[in-house]
Amino acid sequence: MAGAMTDSAFLTRLEATLRERRGADPKHSYVAKLHAKGVAKIAQKLGEEAVETVIAALGEDDAALTGEAADLMFHLLVLLDARGLALADVLAELERREGVSGIAEKASRNF
Repeated sequence: MAGAMTDSAFLTRLEATLRERRGADPKHSYVAKLHAKGVAKIAQKLGEEAVETVIAALGEDDAALTGEAADLMFHLLVLLDARGLALADVLAELERREGVSGIAEKASRNF
């Protein structure tokens, strides 16, 4: 696991970079371009990346899967930011679920 000691620090830096770029000129920033198109477009892009990740997972190429997983996580962070959320919010939810059966947790949802 390369870089395991710095994973959270890197993700914190990446989130800060995404927040900074949100308000940049869309002609010069991919993140700003996504934000300019709105949450629906960002969500659509996340869906596309999810499909590409699934396709890569079914192949034999670990590098392709790693690249697609990185794209998926990047776009998820952009979407969370667009909605005013952070990775910490997701991690808190995962922590809340820790030790709870996945079947029981899913059954407890109201949606």
